[in-house]
Amino acid sequence: DANVGPLYAEMVRDQLEKHSVDILTIPAGESNKTLESWARLTDQMLAKRYGRDSAVIALGGGVVGDLAGFVAATFMRGIPVVQIPSTLVAMVDASIGGKTAVDTPAGKNLVGAFHPPTAVLVDPQLLATLPLREMRAGFAEIVKHGVIADDVYLREVASGASELLSVGGSTSDRMLSLIVRSIEIKANIVSRDEREEGLRKTLNFGHTIGHAVELVSGYSLLHGEAVAIGMALESRLAEQIGVARTGTAATIAKALQSAGLPTDLPPGFEPDAVIEAVRSDKKGVSGKTRFALPLRVGAMAGAETGWTVPVSDDQLREVLA
Repeated sequence: DANVGPLYAEMVRDQLEKHSVDILTIPAGESNKTLESWARLTDQMLAKRYGRDSAVIALGGGVVGDLAGFVAATFMRGIPVVQIPSTLVAMVDASIGGKTAVDTPAGKNLVGAFHPPTAVLVDPQLLATLPLREMRAGFAEIVKHGVIADDVYLREVASGASELLSVGGSTSDRMLSLIVRSIEIKANIVSRDEREEGLRKTLNFGHTIGHAVELVSGYSLLHGEAVAIGMALESRLAEQIGVARTGTAATIAKALQSAGLPTDLPPGFEPDAVIEAVRSDKKGVSGKTRFALPLRVGAMAGAETGWTVPVSDDQLREVLA
């Protein structure tokens, strides 16, 4: 995108065969992850006479990864994509697992394809140029991985967040080990359920409310900020309906707050607007919204019911209020 291009695009191009690469750029931000951007990039590739022997390198954050991945999935019915994530969110989450998509006015990621990358190249040194707000947002997905699979990891994340978010922390060995563990957790789950028919649904923790909040904010909230709010509210919901162990929500909220992330709906957000946006998400079945909810920190509920729990609008409204 327009932020990452001037910093790193030439550096990547110089490592590849001369005259074999074109740099295509989009404006930065989630609001540009659209069908229009997909069409424009596809048309540019066709105009340059790219064929089935070409490949896409997605250099950037989650928006670029999702969009470039979808371009690759559909160009000539599918060509390889290599992901080079430049943000913490993309390194630990968005680039892993082969989900590609664009947003529509009805909601996030509603048009897309499963298209696993040929390779994912993660270089934590790229985080040296990432703004602090974006670094914080990345911690939301790291916290999520701890909640769904590893309580010891979550404690390590919460205790080290302030140090890792200070000068030099983003490119430290400790940050590298956190990134590696997050990738392990996500890759392990994805490898057992590539097309999200069961276990992979646990990775949606925080995203059902999170995607809705992101949409209602007009994408003024970063994805990680919205997911942090989603996890805080969904864990309260899990306790409220008797699914989660008491104290789970407080532990999760504390971990998020340690990274400076929000844990409540911003002022002025109407619960009904959020519920309406939740209904447009991909996780609804037979009129009830199905949530990935924690049993406790380190374990998810719903093993017997496809790893999701049905929630009524009234139960959801109560926690949003």
